[in-house]
Amino acid sequence: MSETNRTADATEMTETAHAAEDEVRTFAAQPPARGRGFAATWWGRAWLQALEDTALDGQQLPKGRARARAGAVGAVSVRPGRITAVVRDRDGTAHRSDVLLRRLTDDEWDRFVEMAVDSAGHVAALLDREMPPHLMEDAASAGVELLPGVGDLEAECGCGAWDHCPHTAALCYQLARLLDQDPFVLLLLRGRTERRLLSALQSRGAARAAGAERAAGEDRGPAGVDAAAAFAARDILPPLPAPPRAPAEPGPSPSLNTETAPPAGAEAAALEFLAAATAARALRLLSDALSPGHELQPLEAELTVRQDGVRLAATAPGRPALIDERLASGTGRPPAELDLAVRAWRYGGAAALAVLDEEWEPGPADLARARAALDAAWADGGRPGPAPVHAGAARWTVAGDSAGLRYGSDGRWWPYDVTHGRWTPAGPGAHDPAAALDGMTDG
Repeated sequence: MSETNRTADATEMTETAHAAEDEVRTFAAQPPARGRGFAATWWGRAWLQALEDTALDGQQLPKGRARARAGAVGAVSVRPGRITAVVRDRDGTAHRSDVLLRRLTDDEWDRFVEMAVDSAGHVAALLDREMPPHLMEDAASAGVELLPGVGDLEAECGCGAWDHCPHTAALCYQLARLLDQDPFVLLLLRGRTERRLLSALQSRGAARAAGAERAAGEDRGPAGVDAAAAFAARDILPPLPAPPRAPAEPGPSPSLNTETAPPAGAEAAALEFLAAATAARALRLLSDALSPGHELQPLEAELTVRQDGVRLAATAPGRPALIDERLASGTGRPPAELDLAVRAWRYGGAAALAVLDEEWEPGPADLARARAALDAAWADGGRPGPAPVHAGAARWTVAGDSAGLRYGSDGRWWPYDVTHGRWTPAGPGAHDPAAALDGMTDG
């Protein structure tokens, strides 16, 4: 083994102790996927092709696809060699389902790293969370098959089936959605965490660059760095240290109860409330920033003064009556209207508040989608579907119940009920109208 490879391997071994903590990734249950395919990327479609080529009973795949589309797959855990989830039947019966895929050997991973470092394009693609065909072709030429082939997906299910059943098929369809979002899920399944693989690429590229510099010789003056090696390692950074843990609760706000009277126009109670509200919001933002996948989330839209006043009333601790009066005045809402707005915000933030405040009329395409969703949700005939309040509105009432649904411009359904003679937000939003009604709370 060359000195360059020994140096890189030594660096990779130091990362092994850190890799164990990342070797299981758990993805929350996905919402129903009605009306769209499960794989948009070519590698996601290749995963599904392996499933279709592996299953001996092709009749099980449509059943599994329907379960996955209906949101019957629970949280998915991915670890080297295995994916696991609980899949529910239509009657609610739960089955633990596993799909196994062979882990690559250390020698295969070593060949993969060598192959990737040889091409700057491969390293750039991995950093962009992409898996282009030429990367897979070069890996196959090096004797490393990342994507599964015929017969590679082995099924295990609590239902007792010996081949792929609707439950393991549903799990495979769900994983195709996750692969679309992050191809490193496949690399973890094959045996390497994202952190460990990127560290290996960095150390191997740096060792190769150092070897090239030594080979140039000191008698030639400053040797520089091989351009190809430098380009390959340009965006690879060493692993960041573990982020600090967020505190359990915000710190106490300063007391303004002093012997000195506040200046004219300043209210100590209002300032103390704003300080406490700011500390609580800072803790929430910090907790969000430290959560996995935060960098992939879209930025929050800037709130208007009217919206931010409702946010303050809904999220800040310990609102004195004086603060309620100030917030009601600042948001242009009577106290009763502010209470409704706070209730909506707690169910769904700015989106739920918009549904409360704005009565929009969907266009023909939006209205058609809404009616199709209602028809699908009540297709079993168990009870009559909701009736529209009036033509063109985005509001429906449920026959026989003091319950209603509002269709938001974001495509979600929001449940309402009648409280003290007026329609009141009653639960979080959902893309399925039946699920939205099932999620209604008692306040």
